[in-house]
Amino acid sequence: KNVSFHYNEENKNVLSNINLKIEKGEKLALVGPSGGGKTTICHLIPNFYKASEGEILIDGIKNTDLTLDSLRKNIGIVQQDVFLFNGTIGENILYGRLDATYEEMVEASKKARIYDYVCSLEDGFDTQIGERGVKLSGGQKQRLSIARVFLKNPSILILDEATSALDNTTEILIQEALDELCKGRTTIVVAHRLSTIKTASRICVISKGVIKELGTHEELMNKENGIYKELYNLQFRVETTFKEMDLEIN
Repeated sequence: KNVSFHYNEENKNVLSNINLKIEKGEKLALVGPSGGGKTTICHLIPNFYKASEGEILIDGIKNTDLTLDSLRKNIGIVQQDVFLFNGTIGENILYGRLDATYEEMVEASKKARIYDYVCSLEDGFDTQIGERGVKLSGGQKQRLSIARVFLKNPSILILDEATSALDNTTEILIQEALDELCKGRTTIVVAHRLSTIKTASRICVISKGVIKELGTHEELMNKENGIYKELYNLQFRVETTFKEMDLEIN
């Protein structure tokens, strides 16, 4: 409600008078140019930052009136940059919910499409992954972080550019896990690759800290001279060109 945000008094607003209602169980996509304020919205919801003006309500309660433990226990975040600890695969998954059983951890790893890989390792879930997961590939790290969120089982899910650093084959595998993760949860997706968010209930276009457009994929594609339509068509042309180049090389 009427949310504006700036990092300090001297700075201009990163977000200006944002009004947005997300229904329970809805999948909302945030798209727009880099630096437009998408990730800032994602950081305001779990109260990593406090809104400079306005308020954020969850089930009618201000997020600043909820305890951090209660608030963050119900929010799961999957980001492009995954933070892993120097420990075992199992320990890193269990970080999602420390009191989970071994069986629950295994189930979470299956849903995240990483169980088969873990089983191929000599030490299985006891395999050491090194500082920040240095022994794992980007896709393995991402699936491990998804397993962590499956185990946490939050009612609100934030996916912030979760697949943008991956190759196409790995992205498809992880997108399947993310689609499974989104079921039955209120989900906010920040996506650079627009082809991955066509199934969103609504798409919110944010540029220079304000909401420029809001609607379904079809509604925004039918908008004359719309920002989303322009972004989508441009990206589609670029992706088609790269596919054609790849075919010629092969």
